[in-house]
Amino acid sequence: MSQVMPDIPQAAMAVLRALESGGAEAWIVGGWVRDALAGGPSHDVDVTTSARWQDAASMLARAGIAVHETGTKHGTITAVVAGVPIEVTTYRVEAGYADHRHPDEVRFVDDVRDDLARRDLTINAIAYHPERGLLDPFGGANDLAAGVIRAVGEPDVRFEEDALRVLRAVRFACRMGFAIEPATQRALEAHAPELAEIASERIGSELDGILATGRMGWALREQKAVLCQAIPELSPCVDFDQRSKCHHLDVLDHIAGVLDAVEAFSGGMASQRLRWAALMHDIAKPRCFSVDDGGRGHFYGHPEEGERMAEQIMRRLALPLALIRPVRALVRLHDRPLRGIHEGDRTLAERSVRRLLARMEELCEGEGPALAHELIVLKQADALAHAAPYRGWAAELEEARRIIRGVIAEQGAFSIRDLAISGQDVMDALGIESGPRVGEVLRELLGDVIEGKLPNKRDALLAHICK
Repeated sequence: MSQVMPDIPQAAMAVLRALESGGAEAWIVGGWVRDALAGGPSHDVDVTTSARWQDAASMLARAGIAVHETGTKHGTITAVVAGVPIEVTTYRVEAGYADHRHPDEVRFVDDVRDDLARRDLTINAIAYHPERGLLDPFGGANDLAAGVIRAVGEPDVRFEEDALRVLRAVRFACRMGFAIEPATQRALEAHAPELAEIASERIGSELDGILATGRMGWALREQKAVLCQAIPELSPCVDFDQRSKCHHLDVLDHIAGVLDAVEAFSGGMASQRLRWAALMHDIAKPRCFSVDDGGRGHFYGHPEEGERMAEQIMRRLALPLALIRPVRALVRLHDRPLRGIHEGDRTLAERSVRRLLARMEELCEGEGPALAHELIVLKQADALAHAAPYRGWAAELEEARRIIRGVIAEQGAFSIRDLAISGQDVMDALGIESGPRVGEVLRELLGDVIEGKLPNKRDALLAHICK
């Protein structure tokens, strides 16, 4: 952990000086202090002050700093210095969280220590002043150095106040690679059911943040109780025996393994849609489970049911449609066979990959090539999370990646707009008006091009439809 604090940004210093010139006490608090102590990049700066918000606004205005009343109910205003926003909040304490999220009472106080005592985690309850140094009444700096997530004060009280803190604690553990100390962990699990009272969009935001750390696999294994409350559809996956020689893990641990492998194959740079798809890809397996006469488990239709479940879950969590659509496509196609790859049949493999590109483009217009690459990563990660004899498929799928690159490089056709002729060309060649027949002809041509029966050449395509 860094012991030398970086210089406070000029905008924040201007706010501090304006408040102190007006007779108030002020400190830098929150994420900037935490990240600076940890030696990582620091971004937004928050200031807390003894001044009531009306007085703070006057002090800042006298210093020529623009002020916006952004949360005065909780004592918060936003100062803007040279285009940089700085949140300024009066010291406060909170009480009476009847809905496990919002305080029933906010009371302004004069001691910054009281303000720090209301915060969630010790690593977020540290104040800093360039002259007075650190104010750390709960040992947050020591917890940063030790790599520990610990609730401020009594953990049960902190999580009972605001159940969303349960997910925040997991997010910080994932983001920083920290362990959660035992008392805090027990409180997390005890209060996880209270997430049912939290707005779904807030849960979605925290889950998205956990996925963004690249450590959702760890969270699924170590924080099952919390994650299964956040996404109840995960609960049936816990300890679900797949009864298959291909799988040595239950469904939830398999999903966790796929999440880990996605990060490995992506160098820790997986897209958010790929991470969500890895989380959702087998979530429908318990619903689709059947056992054959030999006692072997099967999951017929789980990609299609998984696609439906992924959309339902992600819409409930108020995630954007621009994220949901590609996740649906990846989940739908994650189990699609790529014939010819395993057999070493290059011709069959190329046709199979072209069909895949066409299908992906159909599901997500304009994103087919990029999503096809991500689908291969998902399929490789899925293979790596299988039982040992079946993991070699992950290496064999590199051939599919090479074929995709080749198809894109040669500007191969995998959607109607990639064809060397247009709808107008079809109408001119056949002497027909605009209508369904034009689309039918173009789709037939695309199918023939994908299958290698026709080259994507203007003359060849026109000759074919005119014969």
